[in-house]
Amino acid sequence: MFMTYVLLAVSIVLNAAANILMKAGALKPKENNQVFDVFINMATNPVIWGGILCFALGLAAYNYALIKMNLSVAYPINTSIGYIVVILVSWVVFKESLSCVQLSGIGLIIAGVWMVAR
Repeated sequence: MFMTYVLLAVSIVLNAAANILMKAGALKPKENNQVFDVFINMATNPVIWGGILCFALGLAAYNYALIKMNLSVAYPINTSIGYIVVILVSWVVFKESLSCVQLSGIGLIIAGVWMVAR
C-alpha cells in the first residue's frame, strides 16, 4: 500500500507541474493574442510540451494508484492536494496574490483530505 501512496504523490506532483508548465508556457511573449497565435505557441513551445509530458506521466501514475485504491479516496486526495501545490507555487513563482480566504481554504482542504483518507 505504501507504493500506491507514493505513486499517488508522484501523480499529484506531475499534475501540478504540468499545470505550472502550461502557465509558464502561456506567458511567452506573443506578437498579438489572436487565437491562431495561441495555438502556434502551444505547438512550438517546449515548456508547454513539458507540461503535456507531465500530464501523461501523471495520468499513468494515477491510473496505477487507482488499481490499488478506491476512487472515492484517491480522487479527493489527488485533486485537493494538487490545488494546494498549484496555489502555493503560483504564489511563489508567478507572484500571484494569496488572500486570507485562500489560506483558510487551504486549511479546510487539508482537514478534508485528512478526513477522506482515514
